[in-house]
Amino acid sequence: MGKFVCTGALLKCSFGVAPSAFMVIDPMRPKVQMKPMANIMDNKPMVNIMPFGMCQSMANPQVAAATAAASGVLTPMPCIPVIAAPWMPGGKEMISNFPALLDNCKCMCNWGGNIAVNMPGNFCLAEGK
Repeated sequence: MGKFVCTGALLKCSFGVAPSAFMVIDPMRPKVQMKPMANIMDNKPMVNIMPFGMCQSMANPQVAAATAAASGVLTPMPCIPVIAAPWMPGGKEMISNFPALLDNCKCMCNWGGNIAVNMPGNFCLAEGK
């Protein structure tokens, strides 16, 4: 049992250096504590998931190039998330025809970062709301 994720949640990436803000852009979504609730399809970079400061993943071509130019010294570069798959596993409840996004869900950045919910943005449990 997890908590619903909504606008204002804080996210973390295993290769990012700072937390990121989460946004739900559909104002017609069901709300919890007056904030729009998220579903597993709210995974769009620069729309739902904002940058995590600097990226430290060598799978990121910008980081790899900067590190090579610095004679192999890891050189973080600005984070631009690239996410191809929805959040998983999702909750039992449906939000706008997709499973609810709960604080135990994860998604992956194409550069290898594991993105997780650090703080869901509310205090309501998915079961029993």
